[in-house]
Amino acid sequence: MDEVKCFIPKSLDEALRIRKEFHAKPLAGGSDLMVSYYKGIGIAPVFPFPVMIISNLSDELGTIRKEDDGVHIGALSTPNEIASSMVVPYPVRKAASLMGAPSLRNTATIGGNIGNASPKGDLPQPLILLDAEVVLRSVDGERRMKVDDFILGSKKTALADDEIITGIVIPEVKATHYFYHKIGMRRANAISKLSLSALFDVEDGVVVDFRASSGAAGPKVRRSRDAEEILIGLKLDEVSGKTGEFLSAWNSILSPHAMPEYRRASTRRMLLGFIEEVASGALPGNYE
Repeated sequence: MDEVKCFIPKSLDEALRIRKEFHAKPLAGGSDLMVSYYKGIGIAPVFPFPVMIISNLSDELGTIRKEDDGVHIGALSTPNEIASSMVVPYPVRKAASLMGAPSLRNTATIGGNIGNASPKGDLPQPLILLDAEVVLRSVDGERRMKVDDFILGSKKTALADDEIITGIVIPEVKATHYFYHKIGMRRANAISKLSLSALFDVEDGVVVDFRASSGAAGPKVRRSRDAEEILIGLKLDEVSGKTGEFLSAWNSILSPHAMPEYRRASTRRMLLGFIEEVASGALPGNYE
C-alpha cells in the first residue's frame, strides 16, 4: 500500500502552496473526514489522497469578529466557540449548540461542516437562511460565494482543487423573530432527521422579510424564495389567510425520497406554529 503524504503547514501561505502543488485535503477537527475513512478500532484510517493538517492555524483561521460587512467566522472556529459568541446571529448559535456531544462541539469546525456538504450538516442550514458567504483562498487570490451556491449537492461543493475554505461572512439581517428547531433520534450525538430555521422581520405590523430553510430533507439545504414572497408585504392580520398557499408552495422543495410525508408533516407543523405565533402576537420579539 502506498504511503499517504501528510503535511503540517506552519502558516496559511504555506498551506495554500501545499494545496496548489499536491491538492492535499485540509484536515482540522476531522469529525467528518476521519469517520468517512474509519477502518475499525485500533486501525488508522487510510486516505486515498494527500492530507494537510491545519488545526494549528487557529491564529489565522480561528477568530470570530464583527466588521462593517457582517460577522466573520474563521474556518477553524468550533461549534462551541460559535455558540458562545454573542456577535453570531441566533440561528447559527443555536445550531452550533446542538451539534452532537460536547467533545464534537469542541473539535469540529465550521469550515469542515460546510466543506463536507452533508445534507444533514447542522451549520449550512441557518447560514443559507442568512445568505452567508463562504470565503475561499488560493495562492492566486480570494473569492466569495453564497453558501447556498457553494454546496452543490450531497458531498458536492464548488471548491476548486487549489482552494481552502478560510472563513464565513454572515451579512447583517434584520429580524424581529427567529425560529430554529432540530429533530434527531436522541439528544447525544444526534444526527439531524430534520432541521428548520425561519425568521420574520415585522415593521409597523407589516412583514418586511420572511425566510425559511430546511435541512436533511433532500440532497442539500433548501429555501423556497417563491414561497417566502407569498408572506412578504402582508399585514400581520393577513398572514393567517395565506398560510395554506405558503405551505403548498413550500412542499415543492422537499425531496420525494426519504420519508417525504414525515418531513412534509413535521415541517408543516413547525412552520405553521411559528407563523401563527408571530401573526397572533403570541411570540415575543427577537432572540439574543
